[in-house]
Amino acid sequence: MSLVNTFTVRYLSVKSSMASRDPLIVGRIVGDVVDYFDMAAQLRVMYGNREITNGSELRPSQVENQPTVRITGRRGSLYTLVMVDPDVPSPTNPSQREYLHWMVTDIPDGGDVSRGTEVVAYEKPQPTAGIHRVAFVVFRQAARQAIYAPGWRSNFITRDLAECYGLGAPVAAAYFNCQREGSCGGRRYR
Repeated sequence: MSLVNTFTVRYLSVKSSMASRDPLIVGRIVGDVVDYFDMAAQLRVMYGNREITNGSELRPSQVENQPTVRITGRRGSLYTLVMVDPDVPSPTNPSQREYLHWMVTDIPDGGDVSRGTEVVAYEKPQPTAGIHRVAFVVFRQAARQAIYAPGWRSNFITRDLAECYGLGAPVAAAYFNCQREGSCGGRRYR
């Protein structure tokens, strides 16, 4: 085997191994909500003094209020943020996939979402059955643009939003797991 082929095989093997441990892939956010993408921005989501990490577990009482979100990527860029639950009404029957909890556009790089334009008001997750994944997905906008609220929250499709407004692939994403107060067990992705 030539040196180039050996390098290619090793590179693809390492890349595949890294992807198999990516929490967005393990948690099926990549697949159920978005296609695979390369992270090109940093996303920080805080509920009070708790920063979410992929696979964090939060209860509805902990996500009652809109989080503080900061996006850092390319200087001078604007971003669109969507927050969706792909497991509504339940993980075993996600017939309303995806449920749109929040959408903010025109968020300046390095700025908090409060500096953007809220298109769909924040609605806290309120799972009634099972453990739900709640995903934050960020897109880089080519320019300031009007993005309109859908007519409904249920059956929202993040991929369709990106295609309709020419947003391209996401640049960042994160998710947490949420289940109703007092329940335990079920599937978890970490």
